[in-house]
This record gives sequence, C-alpha cells and structure tokens, in this order.
Amino acid sequence: MSILSWNCHGLGTPWTFQFLKEIVLQKRLDFIFLSEILCKQVTVEKFQQAVNFEGKMVVETQGHSGGIALLWRFQNEVTLRTFNKNHIDVFVKNKAGDEFRLTGVYGEPDRQKRKETWDMIRMLSSINTGPWCLIGDMNNVLSQADKQGGRPYPQWLIQGFRDVIEDCSLINLDLDGYPFTWERGAGTVDWIEVRLDRDLVSTSFLNIFPNVKLINIEVSTSDHCPILLEIHKASIVIQKRVFRFENAWLREPMCQKIVEDVWSSGASVSFYAKIKECSEILSSWGREITGSFKNRINQCKKTIKLLKGRRDSNSIAVLKC
Repeated sequence: MSILSWNCHGLGTPWTFQFLKEIVLQKRLDFIFLSEILCKQVTVEKFQQAVNFEGKMVVETQGHSGGIALLWRFQNEVTLRTFNKNHIDVFVKNKAGDEFRLTGVYGEPDRQKRKETWDMIRMLSSINTGPWCLIGDMNNVLSQADKQGGRPYPQWLIQGFRDVIEDCSLINLDLDGYPFTWERGAGTVDWIEVRLDRDLVSTSFLNIFPNVKLINIEVSTSDHCPILLEIHKASIVIQKRVFRFENAWLREPMCQKIVEDVWSSGASVSFYAKIKECSEILSSWGREITGSFKNRINQCKKTIKLLKGRRDSNSIAVLKC
C-alpha cells in the first residue's frame, strides 16, 4: 500500500498533471492527498479519470489560494468521516482486512492562525483511538534542524506543534532522502529550505504496519517535494538476483575472452556447471564495465544533496549525470 502527499501548488497546469500521472504509474499509488490544488472540482475529476481512481473528496479553492483533495483507488475501501478546508478524514478497510484511519492535513499557512490547525488535530484525535495516519503539509517544524537558511524558526511555533504531537500520542516518521521538502530562493543568498511535509502515526498504526517507510521524492514541479508513505504489513522478501546478459557487453573484447576461458577450462566439468561459472564471472565483470544504473542514480542524488548543502551563492554548479 502506498500514500502520496503533495502541496502541488496548482493541479490545473499541464506539467503538474503529467508529473502526477507518472508518479501514480511508477509507484502504484493507492491514495493521493493534494493541497493547494488552486482549482475547481472538475479539474480534480479529470485527473481522477486519467489515473483511473474510483474515489475522491474535494474541498475547492477559496478565492485564489488553498483547496485540498483526497483520491483513492478503490471506492468500496473508504468511508468519508469529516472534512474542512484544512483536512479530509476517512476510514479505510481494504481487501486484506486492514483497518485504519487516514487524514490528509493542510496546516494553516498564516502563523497567527496556526493554533487552529493544532486544535483541529486534537479534535480529530478525540474522535477515535484506533490506528491513525496523518499526512500532509503541516506548515510547521519540530526543531531548528528542520530549517536551513533565513532566520531561526519561532520557538513558540515549534513548541506548540510538539505539544500537539505529545498530547495526541503521535509519532513523527523519519524522512528518507533529502531532509527538506520546501524551498525558496534556490541558488541565491536568500535560499531557505524547510521540512514542512511529514507523516504522523499512532502507536497502534505501527503495530499493524511495522514496516513503513516515508520517502522524499525530491523531484517536483512545485516548491514542495512530494512525500511517499510505503506501507508493508509483512517483511519484504528479497528475491535472488537472476543473471541477465547485457547486449552492451558484446562491444567489449574482454567478454569473448571470458567466455572462451571458462569454456576451455576444466574438461571434466559438466555443461551446466560451466554455464553457472560463466554467468557468475560475467556478472562480476559486467558491474565494473557497464556499472549499476541504480547505483549511478543514487550517487547523482548524493552529489545533488552535497551541492545543495554547500549553498554557495557565488557560483552555480552544473551537474551532468
């Protein structure tokens, strides 16, 4: 099961629409919570049809800002509970028999009204004590480490948010990947990065789903990065790697030499043993020649993080992966 949360800053733009469609396909999403959709319900319905999701709940934009939407893949697995301009609360019961409560939260952007969001979470907490997952743009941080650049975050906001989490007995999930989810002024002396998007869960939720992982997708068409909650009820089984011959190896003279050496050695060795030995040697050699694309991508991401961390306003690094 997977849940995506994203402050998309406008669902109606073609690039945002396409970006979300690709994520749904790649990550096989079951739930999508969107904030700052900046559109009417008809736009959300077009997206719902494009990704073939059966259920939705939309709180339309008020004026020129806001708007939230929750979409889910299977209509009969979700029961709507409560909603307003800052949250959508549903009860989920899937085919596997898992039952939990899911709440998409869009924290009040106005700091002077932030207490309204905290009171809302407390109110929602008092309704039910079962397994609970809150995900979204909370518009708040839990420590100064959640912010980089600019002035220190007001301590009264940090403490107020911490008190809510403690009062409601919630657990803040660690974020895999880049530690910040929102930025402004990238590459300038005024560059600010903050972790505003997060997932809060109850202890009972973790008892049912001990293998949860919150991931910063990092790539985005908005000033916010999408966050992805992957939920696994059972331990993930790692399958044994299967040997696959790469056509790119045929351009390397060493490939033919490896095959010839294996085949000409050990005349008493069986046919299948030679195939096994040949595949093992080719696999080891091939990793050095063509490399692992996944490892290359991960290395590129690490390099990007390092470049972001330097925050050098005097030069712009151009990264070629």
